[in-house]
Amino acid sequence: MSDVPVEEYVCTRIRRAEQALMAHHESVLRGYELTMTQYTVLLTLSRGGGMSGAQLARACGVTQQSMATVLTGMQNKGLIDRQPSPVHAKVMIATLTPAGRDLLDRAYQEVIVLERALTDRFTPDERDLFCEFLDRATATLIEQTPTTRAH
Repeated sequence: MSDVPVEEYVCTRIRRAEQALMAHHESVLRGYELTMTQYTVLLTLSRGGGMSGAQLARACGVTQQSMATVLTGMQNKGLIDRQPSPVHAKVMIATLTPAGRDLLDRAYQEVIVLERALTDRFTPDERDLFCEFLDRATATLIEQTPTTRAH
C-alpha cells in the first residue's frame, strides 16, 4: 500500500470530503422531506428564476429523464409550478411557488450552518487559498474526464 501514488491520496481526500458534505446535507434535508436534487432545484430556481427541465438537469448534474421525475414530484407537493414557455410551447418552465420558497428558506437556514462552520475553520487568507485550490482541482477533474465519442 505504501507504493500508492500521491495523486490517489488527493483524489481520496476529495472523495471523502464530498461524501461527508453529502451525508451532512442529506441528513439535514431529510428533516424537510427533500432530496439533495430537490434542494438544488429550489436553490437554483431561487437564484435564476424560471428554468426548463433541461437547464435544471444540467445545473443538478442529473439526466433530463431523472429531472422530469423530480419536477413532477415537486409540482405535486406544491413546491414548484410549471407553465409552457412563451418561446417554445413544448418546453415547460419551472418556477418556485410560495410554499417552495418557504421550504427552501427554512432548509437553507440549517444548511448554511455548515458553510459558516467551514468558513470559521480557516483564516480569510486560508479560505481564499482553499477555494482557489478547490477550483483548480475541479478544473483539472473536468479536463481529465473523458468525453463520450460516437463510434
